[in-house]
Amino acid sequence: MRLQKGEETSSLVQQCAILAVLLEVSGYPKPGNVHRIRDMPKTRYEHFLAGAVAIGPSIKDAALLGYQVASGEIKVKKANVGRLILRAVKDTKNFQSGENINLGTVFLFVPLAVAAGMTLFDGRVMVGELRRAVRMVMENTTTDDTLAVYEAIGIANPGGLGNVEKYDVTDELSKSLINKDGVVLQDVFKISAGWDNISKEWVTGMEITFEVGYPTFLKVYRKSGDVNVATVHTFLEIISKYPDSLIQRKMSREKAVEVSREAGHILKEGGLLKETGKVLCWKLDEELNGFKGRLNPGTTADLTASSIFVALLEGFRF
Repeated sequence: MRLQKGEETSSLVQQCAILAVLLEVSGYPKPGNVHRIRDMPKTRYEHFLAGAVAIGPSIKDAALLGYQVASGEIKVKKANVGRLILRAVKDTKNFQSGENINLGTVFLFVPLAVAAGMTLFDGRVMVGELRRAVRMVMENTTTDDTLAVYEAIGIANPGGLGNVEKYDVTDELSKSLINKDGVVLQDVFKISAGWDNISKEWVTGMEITFEVGYPTFLKVYRKSGDVNVATVHTFLEIISKYPDSLIQRKMSREKAVEVSREAGHILKEGGLLKETGKVLCWKLDEELNGFKGRLNPGTTADLTASSIFVALLEGFRF
């Protein structure tokens, strides 16, 4: 196997990341989310297209740092995960005027990009090696990474965060406490992993992405030959098994579980592969978008994007 040159590696990882975001947001109907024929009042489909492009430079740099780790030039703790997440969020904010576009996606894509830079040989990764590398990246962050991520969250201003007892992202005193206690990103994500699926990914080596989303995407594509069907089914499979974190934070655990149950029912009826499932999918999309305050399963969209990203890194093409 051949370890590609750093520029080749980082460019390919960047292309895969941008395409993954574009495919995820284009998938329709992803119930409750923006898609190619569904906008939100302040955030349109085009904002997500711009956001996909905006994260490209950060993803490319993340992959290049991963390459430098693999070639022995730097230690994995020097991958600057937090700084790259912050840069991606700033670039996204400066490149479009929608609301929080891809904070959760960036939380997943940056460590994946570093890991891809560490494991990309002959134009593709082996998924098992990629997952081992992403665990290594996620387990070797620094206090500076944590502070940068807190700044990124402040800029993105995601809704429904709530409050926690210690290291609360909305509390300015948290920054000095993080420095004092030497808090790394794993420490923070362990606190919230019980109710937030992005945090859960950080403490499980991306269990949802690698064990549910990625295999579902490939399986459904092989069956249907349709990228859109594979994308929507991946979304439905994830949310049917993992109630969406954003719905839980903005509404309630009960409502999130209800939506998961409906997604599971759609899949049992064939999803987009059968007319009954297709009708039910469109119906749920209408219901969630018509609900007061909107029920937006944004975390599930992030996990769908990371699942497609892994497939593309492995060599999936259509």
